[in-house]
Formats: sequence, C-alpha cells, structure tokens
Amino acid sequence: METMADTLPAHGLTIDLNADLGEGEAYDDEILACVSSANIACGGHAGDAVSMRTAVESAMKHGVAIGAHPSFPDRENFGRTAMQMPVEALYLSLIEQISALRNIVITAGGQLVHVKPHGALYNQAARDPLLAQVIVRAVVAIDPAMRLFALAGSELIAAAKAAGLAVAEEVFADRRYDAQMNLVARSQPDACIDDAQEALQQAMMFVEQGKVISVDGQIMEIKADTVCLHGDGKQAMALARLIRDTLTQRNILVRSLPPHH
Repeated sequence: METMADTLPAHGLTIDLNADLGEGEAYDDEILACVSSANIACGGHAGDAVSMRTAVESAMKHGVAIGAHPSFPDRENFGRTAMQMPVEALYLSLIEQISALRNIVITAGGQLVHVKPHGALYNQAARDPLLAQVIVRAVVAIDPAMRLFALAGSELIAAAKAAGLAVAEEVFADRRYDAQMNLVARSQPDACIDDAQEALQQAMMFVEQGKVISVDGQIMEIKADTVCLHGDGKQAMALARLIRDTLTQRNILVRSLPPHH
C-alpha cells in the first residue's frame, strides 16, 4: 500500500502554491489547475454570490484547498487603499465576508480551510498588532480550526500563533521586498516583478534556500510555507504554469498544507 512517505520527493521538499481568485479575471480555472490553494474574494474588494460559487466549484473540481480572501469593505479601490476603520465595524465586516463564502463552500459539499486577508488590510495588519488581533478574532469566531495565511515574519503571524491558530507564512513570487521584509508598496515603480523568469527565480529561492534578495541587495532569510501567485498579474497564467512546471521538474511536491485540528 502506498503511504504519504512514498509520494514525497527524495529530498523532502514540498510547497503550497496559492492564488488570489474570484476577482473578475478571465483565467481563474486555468490558474486553479496549477495551484494547491485558492483565496477567493468574498465581497469586500471584489466578488459576489455568483463569482464565489463559480470559484468554489472550480477549486473543488481541481482538488484545491479553499480559503477566504476578505478585505477592507472598499470595492471602489479594490481594497488597496489604507483605511482606519472602527475595530468593531471591521470585525463585523470580516465575519460577514468569511461567512458568506463559508456558507457557499459548505452548500457545495466542501470545506473552508484558511483565511488570507487582501490588499491594504493584509499589509497594514502585517505591521499593526491591534489590526492583526481583529483579523485573528474573526477567524477564531468562525472556525478556530482554520489556518491564517499572512506575510512571513509579520505581526499577523505572531498574533495568530498567540491565539493558537495554525499559520502559513506566505511569500510572493511576483512582488519585491524591502530590507524589513515588507512588500514594496504598489505605489513604487519597482513593487511588482513583471518578468516571468525573474519571478520564477525568486520563487525557487524561497522554496529551495529559504531566502530572498531585497531591493537594496540584501540576502535575507525568510520562512516560506506557501508561495502566492497573483491572479490579476500581467502574466498570471503563464507564471503559474512556469512555476508549477519548474517545481515538478525539480522534484518538489506541490500540495496544500495539512488540516489543523
């Protein structure tokens, strides 16, 4: 009988690939064929009942782990503008967004296994312990068995661990990092990596070496449990296929993170 050990590559390297989906892009289904986890927009910055159901059904067809991708309630700016919301208002919005997707997943016969904040909420919570705690509180309230995806080494990872949540320390193939291991702000001209080979090189450095090179040339150690591919990137589909194929060629197993009990 084949065991899990038999399916692991000889060097033991495995990685989760995730993508932010359900945001109105045309290639979600093709990207889902390449990744192992999906973060589905649930109404805050994008998405509605129809798009959520479509993304959930496609993720289930491909055997991809399903996560919620809540944001500040700011569809006008796609959730990418910094906001200072009252704590309780944000908490209730997060509960509403995550629950909306979770209900669709359950109705479809699936399971919602993780939460990954989007955009400005993600980046602000990476640095702001109080904001991080609001997100953690919402996840715990809905299902403390869910995993929280957050920027590797961030305040959000620390807050989740302190609350007993499982975490996935996330890295980005197509974004550049500053010397503090934060993502370079999208307002900067060099924030995104548009060249597929450069993004591939960064992704493989995360996975094989646990390192990243900052915009000022520093080589920094970074924990990588999951690598994100943005579903709305300029070459999202091509990059997803390139990274997945390269990992396969190098005998690195792509799979979602195990459930947390």
